[in-house]
Amino acid sequence: MVAASKQFQKRKLDGAAKHVKPSKKTFKSNKMMKDDGVRSEAVALQLEDEIPDFPRGGNISLSRKEREKIRAEVDVEFDVDEHVSKKTKRGKVKKKNPADADDLGSLFGGGISGKLPRYANKITNKNISRGMKLWGVVAEVNEKDLIISLPGGLRGLVRAKEALDFSDYEIKDDEGNHLRAIFNVGQLVPCIVLQLDDDKKETGKRKIWLSMRLSLLHKGFSLDSIQDGMVLSANVKSIEDHGYILHFGLPSISGFLPKRSQDGSREIEAKIGQLMQCVVTKVDRDLKNVRLCCDPDAVAKCATKDLRGMSIDLLMPGMMVNARVQSVLENGIMLAFLTYFTGTVDLFHLQNPLCNKNWKDEYNQHKKVNARILFIDPSTRAVGLTLNPHLVRNKPPPLHVASGGIFDQAKVVRIDRGSGLLLEIPSTPVSSPAYVSASDVAEDEVKNLEKKFKEGSCVRVRILGLKQLEGIAIGTLKTSAFEGPAFIHSDVKPGMVMKGKIISVDTFGAIVQFPGGLKAMCPLRHMSEFEIAKPRKKFKVGAELTFRALGCKSKRITVTHKKTLVKSKLPILTSYADATEGLVTHGWITKIEKHGCFVRFYNGVHGFAPRFELGLDPGSDPDSVFHVGEVVKCRVTSAVHASRRINLSFEIKPASVSEDDSIKLGSIVSGVVDTIAPHAVIVCVKSKGYLKGTISIEHLADHHEHAKLMKSVVRPGYEFKKLLVLDIEGKNLVLSSKHSLLKSAEEIPSNASQLQPNSVIHGYICNLIESGCFIRFLGRLTGFAPRSKAMDETKGGLSEAFYIGQSVRANIIDINQEEGRITLSLKQSSCSSVDASFIQEYFLMDEKIANLQSSDTIGTEFGWVEQFTIGSLVKGTAQEKNDLGVVVKFENFDDVLGCVPHYHLGGAAVECGSVLQAVVLDFSRAERLVDLSLRSDFTTNSAKEASSIQLKKVSLERYIPAKRKRGISKELELHQRVNAVVEMVKEHYLVLSIPEYDYTIGYASVSDYNTQNFPTRRFSTGQSVVASVVALPNPLSSGRLLLLLDSVTEASETSRSKKAKKKSNYEVGSVIRAEITEIKPLELRVNFGSDLQGRIHITEVNDINTCEEPFANFKVGQSLSARIVAKPCRSNTKRGYLWELSIKPALLRDSGDLNDMQINEQLDFSAGQSVSGYVYKVDVEWVWLAVSRNVKARLYILDTTCEPHELKEFQRRFHPGKAVSGYVLSYNKEKKSLRLVQRPVLDASQCTVENGSGKLDALGSNIHGEDASLYIYEGDILGGRISKILPGVGGLVVQIGPHTYGKVHFTELKDSWVSDPLDDYCEGQFVKCKVIEISHSVKGTLHIDLSLRTSLDGMGSGQDSEALNNIDSACRRIERIDDLSPDMVVQGYVKNIMAKGCFIVLSRKLEAKILLSNLSDEFVEKPEKEFPIGKPVIGRVLTVEPLTKRIEVSLKSANAGRARKSEVYDFTKFSIGDRISGRIKRVEPYGLFIVLDQTNMVGLCHKSELSDERVDNIQATYKAGERVTVKILKLDQEKHHISLGMKSSYFASDDDDKMQPASSEMPGKASMQCDDISDTDSEASAEIREEITIENGTSMVLSQVESRASVPPLEVDLDEIEQYDFAVDQSKVQQEEEDKKDEKNKRRAKKKAKEEREKEIQAAEERLLEKSVPASADDFEKLVRSSPSSSFIWIKYMAFTLSLADVEKARSIAERALRTINIREEEEKLNVWVAYFNLENEHGNPPQDAVKKVFERALQYCDQKKVYLALLGMYDRTEQNELADELLDKKMIKKFKHSCKVWLRKVQQLLKGNGEGIQSLVTRALECLPRHKHIKFISQTAIREFKCGVPDRGRSLFEGVLREYPKRTDLWSVYLDQEIRLGDVDVTRSLFERAISLSLPPKKMKFLFKKYLEYEKSLGDDERAEDVKRKAMEYVESTLA
Repeated sequence: MVAASKQFQKRKLDGAAKHVKPSKKTFKSNKMMKDDGVRSEAVALQLEDEIPDFPRGGNISLSRKEREKIRAEVDVEFDVDEHVSKKTKRGKVKKKNPADADDLGSLFGGGISGKLPRYANKITNKNISRGMKLWGVVAEVNEKDLIISLPGGLRGLVRAKEALDFSDYEIKDDEGNHLRAIFNVGQLVPCIVLQLDDDKKETGKRKIWLSMRLSLLHKGFSLDSIQDGMVLSANVKSIEDHGYILHFGLPSISGFLPKRSQDGSREIEAKIGQLMQCVVTKVDRDLKNVRLCCDPDAVAKCATKDLRGMSIDLLMPGMMVNARVQSVLENGIMLAFLTYFTGTVDLFHLQNPLCNKNWKDEYNQHKKVNARILFIDPSTRAVGLTLNPHLVRNKPPPLHVASGGIFDQAKVVRIDRGSGLLLEIPSTPVSSPAYVSASDVAEDEVKNLEKKFKEGSCVRVRILGLKQLEGIAIGTLKTSAFEGPAFIHSDVKPGMVMKGKIISVDTFGAIVQFPGGLKAMCPLRHMSEFEIAKPRKKFKVGAELTFRALGCKSKRITVTHKKTLVKSKLPILTSYADATEGLVTHGWITKIEKHGCFVRFYNGVHGFAPRFELGLDPGSDPDSVFHVGEVVKCRVTSAVHASRRINLSFEIKPASVSEDDSIKLGSIVSGVVDTIAPHAVIVCVKSKGYLKGTISIEHLADHHEHAKLMKSVVRPGYEFKKLLVLDIEGKNLVLSSKHSLLKSAEEIPSNASQLQPNSVIHGYICNLIESGCFIRFLGRLTGFAPRSKAMDETKGGLSEAFYIGQSVRANIIDINQEEGRITLSLKQSSCSSVDASFIQEYFLMDEKIANLQSSDTIGTEFGWVEQFTIGSLVKGTAQEKNDLGVVVKFENFDDVLGCVPHYHLGGAAVECGSVLQAVVLDFSRAERLVDLSLRSDFTTNSAKEASSIQLKKVSLERYIPAKRKRGISKELELHQRVNAVVEMVKEHYLVLSIPEYDYTIGYASVSDYNTQNFPTRRFSTGQSVVASVVALPNPLSSGRLLLLLDSVTEASETSRSKKAKKKSNYEVGSVIRAEITEIKPLELRVNFGSDLQGRIHITEVNDINTCEEPFANFKVGQSLSARIVAKPCRSNTKRGYLWELSIKPALLRDSGDLNDMQINEQLDFSAGQSVSGYVYKVDVEWVWLAVSRNVKARLYILDTTCEPHELKEFQRRFHPGKAVSGYVLSYNKEKKSLRLVQRPVLDASQCTVENGSGKLDALGSNIHGEDASLYIYEGDILGGRISKILPGVGGLVVQIGPHTYGKVHFTELKDSWVSDPLDDYCEGQFVKCKVIEISHSVKGTLHIDLSLRTSLDGMGSGQDSEALNNIDSACRRIERIDDLSPDMVVQGYVKNIMAKGCFIVLSRKLEAKILLSNLSDEFVEKPEKEFPIGKPVIGRVLTVEPLTKRIEVSLKSANAGRARKSEVYDFTKFSIGDRISGRIKRVEPYGLFIVLDQTNMVGLCHKSELSDERVDNIQATYKAGERVTVKILKLDQEKHHISLGMKSSYFASDDDDKMQPASSEMPGKASMQCDDISDTDSEASAEIREEITIENGTSMVLSQVESRASVPPLEVDLDEIEQYDFAVDQSKVQQEEEDKKDEKNKRRAKKKAKEEREKEIQAAEERLLEKSVPASADDFEKLVRSSPSSSFIWIKYMAFTLSLADVEKARSIAERALRTINIREEEEKLNVWVAYFNLENEHGNPPQDAVKKVFERALQYCDQKKVYLALLGMYDRTEQNELADELLDKKMIKKFKHSCKVWLRKVQQLLKGNGEGIQSLVTRALECLPRHKHIKFISQTAIREFKCGVPDRGRSLFEGVLREYPKRTDLWSVYLDQEIRLGDVDVTRSLFERAISLSLPPKKMKFLFKKYLEYEKSLGDDERAEDVKRKAMEYVESTLA
């Protein structure tokens, strides 16, 4: 409980004052009412002790003893009242249990009512609240959270992200262990409650989420609250050389902890993120740094000192305080500490944890003790403290007992009535306290503990749990706690057999309760050996059964009722360390896969049994033999404890690997088919013993289709003559009959040591995943091919490109022996076949399948094949003709058919029944089909040779006809490359003919091992291909000549391809002819030679890389000459093995011998060298260029230009392919990268400065990286970007390079001395700046001073030298103190203001001071208001001290302003009695200040001279800005005072000729005018221009315009001229106008005033042109030079040239105007752009395109929305409705959908038509517009409906918006105005009646009544007007009532 709150402090002892009654108390008797005054005083006294003395400046008169006596009497009276009230209400007194007080929801108890609490505050599940700060001890450290033990035995959770404020520290430990690295069990930590969740598992419990983030704990701390000797908690943020940087959770405060202790005896070691408690040793308030010490003894001894104004937010858990005993409570004591605070200590936190019943005697009142804060509750202001000696020493209490322990001789120390017993447990080395609550004393309820237990007696107790923070054990005396094997969760051990009772059964399993109260869950699968469909029928609630514990995790016990497990006598497996080889145990199956079973044991231990260890018969599937949940006996074959892997076997006795030693991995065996399984073929292997083997379907053949066919035709008894042993699984062999594996059996490896990198070997795919393929060889040797290395083009999925079991050729990329990883590649480009094995296997398997399909022998069934050998001439009869060709029937073979395709008819007309002689091209044994040809190319050669050659019956003659034998044997050779023609296209191969060799027939496959599932290349009959001979006709090739297409192996690196390359004539330097196939932005793709590909880089087109669009003259299909400059780079697979070519004219002209010579590109560059390149990439800040094929360059955004508008269009200016030149700044040879700039880099040899050293030395070299100062020196004009705006008069930080920054001083922002020069700048804005100085600091840091002043050389934007030289000298900056002299007028900005005066900055190097007495002629009451920081001032130099560089300036008008006033105020122009017009500048209570026309002079018209009658309220009668006519009454030249009069009597007799002449506004404008780009509503857009009087005709106006030659129009500040006022009376003059607006309103008003001044000046210019129109171009040139930024003059100039029919001259003037007008004058430039639109619209050819081009240019320089509106206005004015509609609908609404103005233009456009679609447009607009624009849009739309559309629609819009905003009187006013304008009197009156019936503030109601009355008066209805007055009076009376 904390000291009384502020509301109690305000209550004083003032007799019978108000007092706060205690809650739930009623006072009924008169006596009690009489005692109110006394009790009020008592309550106040009670609270007075808790607040500081003299709260209001005085003290009370009672002494401390008197106050304590009164407090005791009050307590007795309150107790009696409460007792009596309860008795009278209930009839009996209800006893209050002390235990109930502990569970109160509020921690305050009765203290909040002014009564001292009876019980100490205790934290419970009920009263813990969010935001409470607690002290705790770390109980557990897990991977993702911390478990904290809190006061009262509560436990909370801290997530990992809530343990620290920052998470970006380096973690050196393994992932997931970083919490263990910085926290440890037993560590005391402060924390705060984040969230409370109800525990769904246990009712009455809440889950407490905590945070240890110091930003939450230290909320409210500041640097002022940190004092020396204070103990603070901090996290280690970083480790430095000499110490640690600490983090307090406060953004601006950091700490430092030295590594060496204060005495230097030890070195402190800490980790990043570690929480530490430290003592503050020093506080540096300037640097906001705290120095600390972490000595444990010092931390434990430091107590918090009393701080002035200390709040509860500064109290921290664990904070040690000096306290005194204030009172003794029922269950603790109350302490007062730190003067203002009180807190309570409960019984468990007293000094003696084993205190007896006389503990209260130890705590006398005012006893001083040391205590630590245990918790703080900010919501109730309750504070808990602890006196525990261990905690006071900042150490956790030791725990000498453990949960579950049983102690027989526990001594009863204290008996708490109704609460429980305190026991002393005889633990070692010291006794431990334990507490037994009343509910745990016995099985039955014990009402009187004192009768059953005596102090000093011994009892038997069992420990239930521990309160770690208090160091107290929680025990129980119940007899059931000592029965049974398990009482607490820690007693449950995996494998323990226990009896339990079923208390509930559900679909997920059963809940079991054991003796002692523990509960466990028996999952559904563990309720029985077999699956149970209805568990509730078999297991009844209440049944007692035997269970076995499976494990206990996070207090969750899982048991099983499987009989095999419960009755098992085998050893149990509870950890991976227990798994030893040969161990036999029971487990249960959790998952079944094809390759094996997963088995689980006790305590979550898992193991895996491979398929070959399951004891399955060959061909059997695991899921057909086992089921999930089945109990199995298994044997441990191996275990890896570190990786937690256990390999199992279901075969208890290990079987021998093989009884035949000759059978090993990779050996060739034979076998006979035994059975055919669904997914495999089981064979009996021929060996010494009886072995069986398994051949999976995929291993029956290399081709997937053949494997399926083979499985369907093979029968038991079939003998496989050759099988490869892939793996040995016990007595089962894994076999393969793949031809590719059998052929290369000796080369297939069985272990990693046999592998060689870059070798290609055969294997098969055993698994596919998304990221790659697994390739198996022999045994378990497996490699992995990542997705990127599986295919040359990774477009499709791997599952589509490959299949499991596919035969592949793999290239070994990498072998990692340590990790056992083998990386492979399956790319066809590196793994293609080099022999005929793939197609050879196809024909062999086709023959084998055909033989198996036949039921007869080969001799009888396939004897016809010998008659139809390849290439032989056969006879047949044409049977029929169909779409495929001619079907031929043979005489001796009725079941064999022939087919002659149309292509092979040879042009002959074949009739049915005719006899044909054809040549055999191909045959199919299975289909009994022969493919024939009648082409003369085949038949003629066959007929000639058939008559002279007889067939010889030898083995080879069977396959080779006589006519072919001789030609093939003589000419065709292996690996010979031939040109072939496609004769037939089959599904898997091509039938080819070789014309050069008598049309010999050959066969080639269209796919390969790795590309079986890839899309095949399309071939057509008659197509020419290139192939290589890989096999001559022989029995293994079925008598076929086998070829290999080059298209399959064109990218492979084989010996044959290398030989072919050697024969090629293409070498580096060769000139070739190439054909363009593709044109890319940076290269040309070409083909040349025999299907070779190359590229021509963009830098290889021209000799110099400056030509724009070098590919413009090329097109696809064009043939050109090129020279090879580099061979393909095979390491870069992205280029696809492209040859590097060049078409540079210089290279092609060189006729020298360049063969075998490498043409190198330039790789050496020097700083300052000029290079060119082409853009290939543009990002936000860099341009990337290609300088040559391999050399790249980059160019920074700020190095490209100095113009801000060009920097904005950075990415548009540099498009890919653009030629860019630059100068080399740096060069990285390794990366072949250049850093360029577009300004010449200064050569070191040419650098000279005044002191003789080079500029490079002057600049230094401290700029990081590539930003060397080679190209930045004084006088440079640079482009920059504002990085930071410094506060006050700090100026700007501007970035001028990637890592280079400069500073712009406050005085270098603008040329003129204006207020708030930073208003025009924002962070990220591009600016043009000039380097004015480069210097070095003492530390070597480089400082660059910049300037943004446009008057400097090179900084102007289109201004000529004459205009620059005419700049006022006052705008120039004084850089040297020698240039100053006394009495010199200077200008500056206020830098800071102090009590004695202020300092001003004159320039970036000079500052001056102004004493308070020199600030003004008059007394300055508040200098900080009159002279805010940044205000421009004009003063006069008083003294200059060059040695000390001290300058003193005065702002007094007597010194600095008198000459100025005398020059400005010319009294010779006026005389007494003159009448002159003027404008009211300011209205004061004593009169008006009036600015006289044609001057800057101000006069005063006293209120007595305003009118002949008395003027009561000047402010209500006159307003600032009104024009008036005055008469000069008095002129005082000495005081510069002018007295004026306005009485009407002054003007009655005077003549009008005394009135000063004034010019009028020009009546019309020229035809060439600027369109209005604001809103189209004429009423809103009309501008009223004030008249400017002219003296002596127009010549004075001309002189005034010329005087403004060098100053842009918007920068003219007329306030500077009117800054001095004249006053008649000195006392009146001193009454200055106070500033009632904030700074933002000031700037807004000033900006608005500046705009008004500019409008006046522009009006003057317009009148000048009207009065004296220039007659020649020279006249206009003179005006243009005088006002270069005036758009009005430029437009008039354009109109003048158009009047002379010179359109081109007008265009050139427009372009010149756009270049000349200041870049900041955006409105002026926009006016010129609009005039340019009108020019092109009238004179463009064609007008539409010309306007479009100008429009697109204008978008790049001006506000796009304004440009769009200007163009739309031009379209509307010229009635180009179609173009206007297109612009508005297609572009503006989409581009500016958040603009109300654009939507209103669309509304106006629809209203010009028939008004259809208004409602849908309004709905669409409201969806797009921001909500704050809805009212404006709806009201403006409604006004337009009233004016141009349907009034009813307008009414509905107004009604809708008024329903939502009924109190907006502005909406009511507009609505009423529209109805009044419409003229319907009844409707208008009804609307007025609705408005005045609203409940609005009186001011708004007055406005509505006044408007109603004026309306009725305008109608002339007096009766109605009186009625309105009566209603107004009624409203006033009702309001007052």
